[in-house]
Amino acid sequence: MDEPLKVDLRADAVFIDWKDGHKSRYPGFYLRTNCNCAACVDEMSGRRRLDPRTVPDDVQAAAYLEVGRYAYGFLFSDMHDTGIYPFERLRELCPCAECKGKRT
Repeated sequence: MDEPLKVDLRADAVFIDWKDGHKSRYPGFYLRTNCNCAACVDEMSGRRRLDPRTVPDDVQAAAYLEVGRYAYGFLFSDMHDTGIYPFERLRELCPCAECKGKRT
């Protein structure tokens, strides 16, 4: 598993520099609407409960904390803070063209 070296929260996105040299940019709305916590995804069915229309377009990650040595938790400007984003999931979510190409 790859590990992040640096996290930078900016108004427009969360930027992560990875140990392997890759750089990811996660827009706030994208990261927030891909939360997998129990409030956003039904634990039993796996069905997404979060309606993206209820998330402000300009939502941003206001703070983050390390969860163990395997994940980050983000506090979003809409006050959502229950999601845990394992490093592996963050890499899977990377929206850059290079990573999208690997997923298809």
